[in-house]
Amino acid sequence: MTLPYPQSLFRRALKNPDAPALGTWVKLPAMESIELIALAGFDFIVIDLEHSAISMETAYRHIGTALFAGVAPIVRIPALDAGVVQRLLDAGAEGIMVPHIDTVEQAESAVAAVRFPPLGTRGVGSTSRAGAWGAMPRADYVRYGQEQVVLIAQIESGAAARAAGAIAAVDGIDCLLIGAADLSTVEGGSESSPHVIDLIEGAIRDAAAAGVPIGNAGAPTAAAVQASVDAGYSFTLMGNDASMLGAAATAAAAAGRTVRYAAPDDSLTFHHGMKGIV
Repeated sequence: MTLPYPQSLFRRALKNPDAPALGTWVKLPAMESIELIALAGFDFIVIDLEHSAISMETAYRHIGTALFAGVAPIVRIPALDAGVVQRLLDAGAEGIMVPHIDTVEQAESAVAAVRFPPLGTRGVGSTSRAGAWGAMPRADYVRYGQEQVVLIAQIESGAAARAAGAIAAVDGIDCLLIGAADLSTVEGGSESSPHVIDLIEGAIRDAAAAGVPIGNAGAPTAAAVQASVDAGYSFTLMGNDASMLGAAATAAAAAGRTVRYAAPDDSLTFHHGMKGIV
């Protein structure tokens, strides 16, 4: 017995030669979000434990739903915590995204938490979902953790952007993700500031030189995805479940408010009000 997808769905999407891998953030503690995202055709989700109130138990249920719905579950943790990483990976997460990786040393610490020995220090728990509740041979469980689980380091400062090539070269780091909002805030500018753009472009070049995919987050539009591809990104996050629900609800309400009752016909109103009079 194996997991529903013995090979990472996210890695498979990254290998698509024709288009970038498409994902979205999950902020809501509703299982239906995962089902709807999978039905929409996204390649992956990032369950956001950094900027939402999603609990560990809810993340556990989201992961299971995603695996069986056919969308890759990646979890962004709020900060590096080996115990949290262990529980999420044994819950079946295909990947871990770690925010604020600024140095090679921090990247190495993230690898240690995510990988089994000798590369890391992750403990063996093959009687979990990740090990098909003990039905999967332990060797396969360990191999999946070493070869298929994805570790994504977020680049969210000028220091991180300048070190992107070295971070990408750390054994066990699979991808980088540019956090442009934090990076621009740390650097005292906006995402369109020339010095911020230069930092991001340098990180993209260095990741490409290291042979490591790099992604970003943007709006849920074709224009935003095209801009990401043009910039050199291999994967992109299109909005999030809460914002897309809000946008759809706003558009629906706005459309509904364009409808008005027809202007009353005075003659009909008169005859209706004077029953029996012709």
